[in-house]
Amino acid sequence: QVELVESGGGLVQAGGSLRLSCAASGSVFGADTMGWYRQAPGKQRELVAVITAGGITNYADPVKGRFTISRDNAKSTVYLQMNSLKPEDTAVYYCKSRVYNYWGRGTQVTVSS
Repeated sequence: QVELVESGGGLVQAGGSLRLSCAASGSVFGADTMGWYRQAPGKQRELVAVITAGGITNYADPVKGRFTISRDNAKSTVYLQMNSLKPEDTAVYYCKSRVYNYWGRGTQVTVSS
């Protein structure tokens, strides 16, 4: 059974940084494409960044140059380093396994102005 557990969210001032982690268990993590998504109140869930098993990354335009996705296959963990945070980055952030089409429960990120 696949499990994804996000952590690292919190309250930060605009311009600050946070690093999110998503720990996977029960999956073929090393062969999986992992993604970070976010959902703000009243809005649809949207893609933030993805990383393939080979380490190829892709980012949504609003976060390019500010966010970095990475992975540690030995720890079965994917990270999202978020710098220069803006109030519009406020959302619940979720990680997702593409192979299993499975979501974590999310972690709240709140950026104050």
